[in-house]
Amino acid sequence: MPDLLLELRSEEIPARMQRKAAGDLRKMLTDGLVEAGLTYEAAREYWTPRRLALDIRGLTARSKDISEEIKGPSTTAPEQAVQGFLRKAGLSSIAEAHVHSDPKKGDFYVAHISKPGRAAEEIIAELVPGIIRNFPWPKSMRWGPASAKPGSLRWVRPLQSILCTFGPETEEPVVVDFEIDGIRSGNTTYGHRFLAPGEITVRRFDDYVSKLEAAKVVLDAERRKEIILADARNLAFANGLDLVEDDGLLEEVSGLVEWPVVLMGEFEEAFLAIPAEVIRLTIRANQKCFVTRPQGEGETLSNRFILTSNIEARDGGKEIAHGNGKVVRARLSDALYFWTTDQGDLPDLGQLEASAKKFGLDLKKPLDQRMARLDHLGVTFHAKLGTQGERVERIQRLAGELAPNVGAEPALAARAAVLAKADLTTEVVGEFPELQGAMGRKYALLQGEHPSVAAAIEEHYKPQGPSDYVPSDPVSVAVALADKLDTLVGFWAIDEKPTGSKDPYALRRAALGVVRILVENRIQLRLTSLFAKAGARYAGGGVEQIRDLLAFFHDRLKVYLRDQGARHDLIDAVITPQSDDLLQIVRRVEALGSFLDTEDGKNLLAGTKRAANILAAEEKKKTAVAEAVEPALFKENAEKSLFAAVNQAEKQAGEAIQNEDFSAAMLALSALREPVDSFFEGVLVNDEDLAVRANRLALLTRIRAATGQVADFSKIAG
Repeated sequence: MPDLLLELRSEEIPARMQRKAAGDLRKMLTDGLVEAGLTYEAAREYWTPRRLALDIRGLTARSKDISEEIKGPSTTAPEQAVQGFLRKAGLSSIAEAHVHSDPKKGDFYVAHISKPGRAAEEIIAELVPGIIRNFPWPKSMRWGPASAKPGSLRWVRPLQSILCTFGPETEEPVVVDFEIDGIRSGNTTYGHRFLAPGEITVRRFDDYVSKLEAAKVVLDAERRKEIILADARNLAFANGLDLVEDDGLLEEVSGLVEWPVVLMGEFEEAFLAIPAEVIRLTIRANQKCFVTRPQGEGETLSNRFILTSNIEARDGGKEIAHGNGKVVRARLSDALYFWTTDQGDLPDLGQLEASAKKFGLDLKKPLDQRMARLDHLGVTFHAKLGTQGERVERIQRLAGELAPNVGAEPALAARAAVLAKADLTTEVVGEFPELQGAMGRKYALLQGEHPSVAAAIEEHYKPQGPSDYVPSDPVSVAVALADKLDTLVGFWAIDEKPTGSKDPYALRRAALGVVRILVENRIQLRLTSLFAKAGARYAGGGVEQIRDLLAFFHDRLKVYLRDQGARHDLIDAVITPQSDDLLQIVRRVEALGSFLDTEDGKNLLAGTKRAANILAAEEKKKTAVAEAVEPALFKENAEKSLFAAVNQAEKQAGEAIQNEDFSAAMLALSALREPVDSFFEGVLVNDEDLAVRANRLALLTRIRAATGQVADFSKIAG
């Protein structure tokens, strides 16, 4: 079967757009081919800075002939219905339709449509120009004289050539001929812009790849990444160093080069006085280079960095490395200035006394000065939620109140909360916002803060996603909870909740962070009381907001537990609208899951669901159910045994739940398994005696109540 090769070559495509663009090209073209009646065996996309390529194997050479009948209205239908039928069937007049008869419905119109198959080349030539014109680039441009005309071609960067060949392996492929804004498709492309810029004639994918490689272009992005990573590791090792690996940077760099050449540059050792994170970010952000460290020396960096060039220079890359080193040194000089400035006194120190007094700050300490300035400047957190200074006040109070519940020293928690946002006004964080928290920790340690206070300044932002780590230091836990709860309660109070896929303030992430902190640290806290404490700082926060926010947390907990492998029906069986102890919910789900894995659990579930179904049916019929079970009405031993077992199990399960021993509660319920089975085997619930029937239904109600202390068994599958 024939194969299709398509290449769209342009000027340099931004690295961040390449992978998605290649995937979009594959999807748009394969979807169009399938919609046109063609099939294919496999398709794979490729990309470099200057080209998007697509290799489609086993494409059918021609679409199938199509014959179909479109049923129309009755021959007596009004003209409007007839015209609608003609439009639908693509007929120009009713004379082109056929009349069919039905014994019941009479005569009606039918259109017989025949569509002959089309050659794949014709379909491709029609599809590709439309895809190019409607390609979903985040940003695109027009160029050249034609750009002045309405509807002129737009592309991410000027499109320079289109290669499109089609044919089986055993024959010479053909060029699929089409043209878009003066660019005509062909069977030629060009190699590396500087190393091999000449024209290359291509037949099909295999020789396309090999000829590009000979022309200094590595087509496969994953292979470019492998080359860069392997060469960088080897070059670092040869110099007694380890490469500090960075997957995100590797992805970006692989999109900047067609022929990767790895080189090493260096900077003065004096710059190593700057924190490693700042050095790494400076070099990464400005020069797209990797940093290195001495072999076996942890977080300490070396003064050598790894860069990836797009050319093989005659001097072995010495001038390229030297030029990159000059730029890196200039950037690190800026970073060193930021670092040293942050440790000095602020010029407006005299204006910060009032803020320092409000928060109990020591203006001899640099980080305290930065917090005082944050408050003094009145930096807005949110127009309806006040300034950052006001927010810090709220977090400070809440962290202090939370501290005893999580095992933290209240004074340390309050101190950490006061300094948590101080680094937002530092020079380094102004240059590198992603270092907020991390720089605060460093500056806190430099001015002699307690290690737990310093850790909390960084860790109170954690976790920032499902794969991020959860803080465990009690001070960090207190401040992290206070920060996230203040945010959530505040936005709920002003009715700025997430809607659909929109969550501009990352409130889902904040709620999931609270869930993970409480559950993974095995902390028991009543969320409603925390909401009330946090909400006391806001006007408008009330019972309805608390109820709604609790439901939001339930949704986040369900997502978290399902990701951990918990059954959704067990979660639903345990959670009630009032459940506000997340750890208790998790323990109940764990205990319930273990119980239902046993034979007793499975059988009790079946018996309990049977009791619930009978009750539901009788309640629907408004059958009388006794308010309480009357032993004097028992006729069978099975009734007596079940009544005694229910009393015992209900009492023991209730006591176990009070002690939060959910495994013991399940064990107590397991004693019901045999008497419930015996009851349903030997007792007819719907006895002719209405009093006996009502009494037996009341006994079933007791079964439901006893098991309901642990979970709503009616919501459990099985």
